[in-house]
This record gives sequence, structure tokens and C-alpha cells, in this order.
Amino acid sequence: MPARVKRWISFPKVKGEASRQAHCDLPPNTFEREMSKEGFNGPSAQFHHKHPPTGWSTIEGPLKPRAFDSNTLDKTVTNPWQSEILLHNAAIKVRIWQSSCSMDHLVRNADGDELLFIHKGSAELFCDFGHLSINEGDYILMPRGTMWRLEHNEIINVLMIEATGLSYGLPEKGMLGHHAIFDQAMLDTPAIDEMFLAQHNEDPQQVLVKRDQQISTMTYPFNPLDAIGWHGDLCVVRINWRDIRPVMSHRYHIAPSVHSTFLTDRFVVCTFCPRPIETDPGALKVPFFHNNDDYDEVIFYHKGQFFSRDNIHPGMMTLHPCGLTHGPHPKALEIGHKAARKETDEVAVMIDTRDTLHVGSAAERVEWKDYVNSWGGGQ
Repeated sequence: MPARVKRWISFPKVKGEASRQAHCDLPPNTFEREMSKEGFNGPSAQFHHKHPPTGWSTIEGPLKPRAFDSNTLDKTVTNPWQSEILLHNAAIKVRIWQSSCSMDHLVRNADGDELLFIHKGSAELFCDFGHLSINEGDYILMPRGTMWRLEHNEIINVLMIEATGLSYGLPEKGMLGHHAIFDQAMLDTPAIDEMFLAQHNEDPQQVLVKRDQQISTMTYPFNPLDAIGWHGDLCVVRINWRDIRPVMSHRYHIAPSVHSTFLTDRFVVCTFCPRPIETDPGALKVPFFHNNDDYDEVIFYHKGQFFSRDNIHPGMMTLHPCGLTHGPHPKALEIGHKAARKETDEVAVMIDTRDTLHVGSAAERVEWKDYVNSWGGGQ
């Protein structure tokens, strides 16, 4: 196996008519496109084009931007492992789990850590570590091997992101400091409280264990969630998007990687939260056009008006694969040039994967086929 690059070739140059500062003060009537390594963390080049880099007439072949409307998924199941996989590769499985009633069993994922994002609804979580009330907008990080179940009396809609064979951690925050974006003290954990102790019983209980994407069932003559206490530094944790404080700059559009919330060795999960829009006259007001040269990019739209997209509503999911340039939709770009909006109100979950994502049959059933054509401004 060849050694990984440890020292990049780096000698900044300027050729032709170009701005000296990336993402600011572009030459008149040009469109900036960034080509970079390691997402936005390696060497990069910014090109200034006469036409929008996404202004294609047609795209033929499997490589194209795609959009899926999870609101039209028709499967409601009590067991989360019965929800169909929408996107996947060896390191990640992405599902939308819709459930209308409480679970009458426990589940355990033996394939990897599981990250839940509560898109709609609320529930009571019972797991090895105790009880935790969860609500819309919560991330719930379940370490691999955790037994758990939900009690709820309303329909819940959950984005599930499995780190297959991997573990979730937190990103390095560098010069921002340990307390930036969110303080780890904001991470809530389950409690051995009265509700948890009250569910101790001697009734038979099944545990559905997923390993290698297959289900095995363990049956106990009692409820195995019977801990009276625990200690250690491995636990289920919860944080709501409202507890995240995004990094902002009024003079410069910051790359989306600064909004990283959780990461693994093969992908990263970022959270887009409401924030002021840049006010400096020369700064870009919308995301810059960029190539996905090392990552496939997925965005799940939770709520609000999505300032870089048109005809996208909550519950939709987009996939922008490596090899294609993407950026703001034409209408969003026009609004950005006019500086018509002063702040965003969007909330979205972004997943950047190092390995190619494959689209499952469930996602294909709810795909917006004309999304690829919407970049021309005709949709």
C-alpha cells in the first residue's frame, strides 16, 4: 500500500484576472469555483468563470446530482431495522425510520455506532444507560452494542446514520477552542431515574440484534434493561441543533466543514443552523461553487427555507457525488447577489463520505428525477 501524502505541494500562484482573497471581491461578472483536496482542509485553487459551473445542458450517465423526498416513503414500522436503506457504502448506512407506536422489543446494533436525528416527534428512550426524553431536533448517539427502545404516542420520523464498523467522535476545533460550536457540557446523558426503575420487570423481552445487516433475536425471561447504576466514559449522548452555535463571519463565507458535529474515519456529519448572512459588500452571500473531489455530499433538509436551494422542502435529501461541481441554485445565486436576505433560517444535516455512496431502491422510488435539470434555472 502506498504511503499517504503527508506534505502537499504548496506554492500559491495567481494567473490571469483573479481575486487575491478566496470567496471575496470576485472579478466583475464571474463565477468562482473551488477545486480542493481533503474536502476544504487541503490545498485548493479558485477559478473565475464567465458562466456558472453548474450551467450544463444535459448530463448522461449515472453520475448526476439527485434529490429524494422522504415525505413520500410509505413504510411505517416499529422495528428500526425494517426501515429500508436509502444510501449506503461499506462505512455508512442511511435510513429514514418512521414509527407510529411504541416499540414492544429492544434493539441492538452490532455493526457500528448509530446516530439518530429526530426529524419529527418526541419519545422516551430507554437504554442500557437509563432513561432520556428526546424531541424534534435531537441528535442521539448510540455506541455500538447499546440496547434500546422508544416509547411514544405520536408518529416519529428519524434520520438514522449508521457508522458501519466505525465509531463516532467529535471534530478538533483548533484555534476556535474547546467550547466553540458547542461545549461538551451540553451533551445530555440518560439517567437511572424513576421512569427507568419503573420499567424493571420480569416480563419476557426480545432483543433484535443486527449484525452484518442480518437480524437475530434473543429472548429473555425478564427485561434486560435492569441496571441499577453504571460508571465509565462510554455512554449514549444527546444534543439538539438549537444547542449548536455556528461559526460566523460577516466578511467571509466560511466552508461548510467548520460546521462539523460528529465524525468517523470515513465520513463526517455537519449541522447547518440559522445564522446571519455575510454583510461585507465583496463577500459571497451563498456557498461558492466547488468540486466534490474527495467526498460524496448528502444533505437532509430538516426545517426552514434553504438559502442555497430552490424547490427543496423539509424531509428531502440531496446527493451530490464526487466528480461534479455543485453550489447554489440559479435563483438562490441571484438572491445572494442582491443581498436580499439578512439571515438564514435553515436547519439541515450534511453527510460527507470518503467512499462512493450507492442509492437504494427505496430512495429511487421517491426520487425527484428532474433535479438534475433544475440547475439550469428551468425548474
